[in-house]
Amino acid sequence: MSEIRVTSIVGENGGDRVGLTTGLTVGPLTGTTGIGATITHQGHAQFAGVCTATSFVGSGANLTGISVGKILQIVQGTTTDAATFSTSSSFVDGGVSATMTPSAASSKILVSYRILLGQSAGNVRATRLAKSVNGASYSAVTNANVYAYSGNTQTTSQVHPIDLDFLDTPSYSLGQTVAYRVEVNSYNTTLYRNRYGAGTNLGAMMSTITLMEVAS
Repeated sequence: MSEIRVTSIVGENGGDRVGLTTGLTVGPLTGTTGIGATITHQGHAQFAGVCTATSFVGSGANLTGISVGKILQIVQGTTTDAATFSTSSSFVDGGVSATMTPSAASSKILVSYRILLGQSAGNVRATRLAKSVNGASYSAVTNANVYAYSGNTQTTSQVHPIDLDFLDTPSYSLGQTVAYRVEVNSYNTTLYRNRYGAGTNLGAMMSTITLMEVAS
């Protein structure tokens, strides 16, 4: 087998591309190790076949054709403070919220919350998910039944956790913020966040809301 050794190959006019009609092998002619090559270029590198590598370095922000369902970012809001919500027939801010700036214009947001509520008397406790886009007023998420209730069997010496998981498809423009909060309705009783109805918070209690941006 013969070989040609050169330090550079240039096109006919000094700047033209050099075409290798049957391809180019860099490294050993047999085996799969020891490639040992550094390739630099200006502009775009295009491959008609399959590019296989053990790792990639750099931003993947402009990649296309990636499978959906990947978690792009997670934001969590928590509160350990106690709060009181007086008797009301309308929903009010429960003080559990989180804000996210989605990284893609088509993302969905998986929202999960748990709020701990005590009460002054046995009655129904209701919570719902509300949303604000780019600083606008909060409004209930109405494209699904995103309410969570607790029955009236609890006493003033108990704290009841109310949970909700919901995959939202918000309408927003890239760069805008999307905020979610838990709202509560005390109906015919007084509600207490992160504490018992019969007294102050007797231990470390935490209510949370978690936002996960899901690639779509």
